Amino acid sequence: MTVDAPLVLVVDDDESIRDLVSVKLEIAGYRTVTAPDGRTALSLVHRVRPDLVILDIAMPGLDGLSVCYRMHDDPATAGIPVIMLSGCATETDVDLAFVSGAVEYFAKPVRPADLVRRVRWLLRARPERINAIPDITAGVRGTVR
Repeated sequence: MTVDAPLVLVVDDDESIRDLVSVKLEIAGYRTVTAPDGRTALSLVHRVRPDLVILDIAMPGLDGLSVCYRMHDDPATAGIPVIMLSGCATETDVDLAFVSGAVEYFAKPVRPADLVRRVRWLLRARPERINAIPDITAGVRGTVR
């Protein structure tokens, strides 16, 4: 893992889940920082500016939905993708996660390989990387119909 490897914030009130997700991400080459609750997560998001956040929904105090909503309501952190993890997978739970700003939702237990694969895909699709792709239509005249 290098210093310029993407940084992932892992937030879960269950220490064993935080540790498992962090270890799997580190093995895959990512740097990680962890938080046990929503308030700590919001503080870290502003302090360390992670490239992606993996966020549990059901936590004491400030829950994951509130953290995600606050992140995406703040222009300074709105562009950070959030993957939600939850022990609940009802249609309402999933809808609330996406409404709050999440880009992905996994029900627990999650296969670590699936989570790492999704992290990799989301970080490759970041807007600054997409914007770096040359515009092949530059200088082309006409209208696309």
